[in-house]
Amino acid sequence: MATSLRTPSFTSCSASSTDTDDEGVRGTCEDASMCKRFAVSLGYWHDPYIQHFVRLSKERKAPEINRGYFARVHGVSQLIKAFLRKTECHCQILNLGAGMDTTFWRLKDEDLLPQKYFEVDFPMIVTRKLHSIKVKPFLSQPITELHSGDPLQIDGHLLDSKRYAIIGADLRDIPELEEKLKKCNMNPQLPTLLITECVLVYMSPEQSANLLKWAASSFETAMFINYEQVNMDDRFGQIMIENLRRRQCDLAGVETCKSLESQKERLLSNGWETASAVDMMELYSKLPQAEVSRIESLEFLDEMELLEQLMQHYCLCWATKGGHELGLKEITY
Repeated sequence: MATSLRTPSFTSCSASSTDTDDEGVRGTCEDASMCKRFAVSLGYWHDPYIQHFVRLSKERKAPEINRGYFARVHGVSQLIKAFLRKTECHCQILNLGAGMDTTFWRLKDEDLLPQKYFEVDFPMIVTRKLHSIKVKPFLSQPITELHSGDPLQIDGHLLDSKRYAIIGADLRDIPELEEKLKKCNMNPQLPTLLITECVLVYMSPEQSANLLKWAASSFETAMFINYEQVNMDDRFGQIMIENLRRRQCDLAGVETCKSLESQKERLLSNGWETASAVDMMELYSKLPQAEVSRIESLEFLDEMELLEQLMQHYCLCWATKGGHELGLKEITY
């Protein structure tokens, strides 16, 4: 039963809004944030910011969960940095369903910030994140020191500054989403990177298709990164679905998570010109050997088969549109 007990912890945040279902989804945001915080505390990767958003769990997370999060963070980060290098940071990033993500602060530390970084999530999650930013100078100073001119715009569900904005909105309501982003000076002319991590799977296939179509039609030059479940038709996938249902968390979009091919097809059929996908076990096998040796020395894993099963049920997908002169099509993991 180890599988059924452990698998739910490998999920993340989404932005949607029918209350009973959304409460379960918001709970996965908390789970994912605490899993990242725990892995960081063991030294899997460096993130001095996550501790200011999330408490350290008293419950020890399983080694396969920690390695899974390492692969996820590493994979998404590599694609983000590839896009930033191709565009020479003359771009914007939209992190949709961002939760307690700390990418903005870490990119600033590496001098790799885009022209503007946007985060969108449930208003309730945004309110909580904003509170942490407001009361902790370690989080607010990187934002304010990049801001000049007009005073910062800030209220319960919104912060807008020159280089960073966080917005409370429902990703299923495209007109509202677009209006709020434009109010925060989203620029459709800039090369744009959009990121979703375990977000689309909580939306119906029609709703996620609408979001993907909007993204493809709104920006001439764009890249989309999606991290979520895959191979969900087998027994292990069914256990994952059952576990989440028990927690009032329904994977409304799971039918598009059947295979890597179905993941790519969704992107290509909704306005994207190129699409690639790898499962996380393949990605893990391509990690730099020195990094693999380092993280595998952090704690003993006695069930390699469980790690492989878990990683084969998550994938990293990316799609591009335009940007031929920038070489966006060449970006790969």
